[in-house]
Amino acid sequence: MNGDKPSVTVLLQAWKDGDGSALDQLIPLVYAELKRMAAGYLSREPAGQTLQPTALVHEAYLRFAGSGDPDFRNSAHFRCVAARIMRQILVDRARARNADKRNGGWRVELEESTAAVGEKTATLIVLDDVLADLERQDGEKARLLELKYFGGLTSEEMAEVLGITLNQVNWQIRTAQAWLRREMESSTSNRAPDNA
Repeated sequence: MNGDKPSVTVLLQAWKDGDGSALDQLIPLVYAELKRMAAGYLSREPAGQTLQPTALVHEAYLRFAGSGDPDFRNSAHFRCVAARIMRQILVDRARARNADKRNGGWRVELEESTAAVGEKTATLIVLDDVLADLERQDGEKARLLELKYFGGLTSEEMAEVLGITLNQVNWQIRTAQAWLRREMESSTSNRAPDNA
């Protein structure tokens, strides 16, 4: 062996072609980026949550490894999918927390900090629902918001990942943010107060 490491794209193609060891070689190459993305996601989570960036990356790895048919075109596509998987892990956790509160039968006095955690969890779920609506209407804008808010990518990084110009990123982000703000306000105001 000449000591050169294969590129992310080469490893993604090998994984797609059935080489299970390619994923094991791939993760060390993208680990720092995945951990940075995970930290971006978790920085928006409620204070007191216990999931750490390393654990989120490991859970994402398990989902990657368990996926039946990896079909990544290149490293940019891989980053987009990684951001989506991490977002889904956090949304799944938020939905589970809400289900536990509804079905657990616990009666507790809510302190201000506990109420804030519940509000952030509910906001994450509403955000996920609103992003799913946007994705049906305009997938690129949804990916941009996901990469910005969950992946923590800069405008320059988003332009590189999606293969569009910086001006396109900036214009689409502004448009998508205005749409998101309007939809979040509408969704939040339409939600019934939780009196249980």
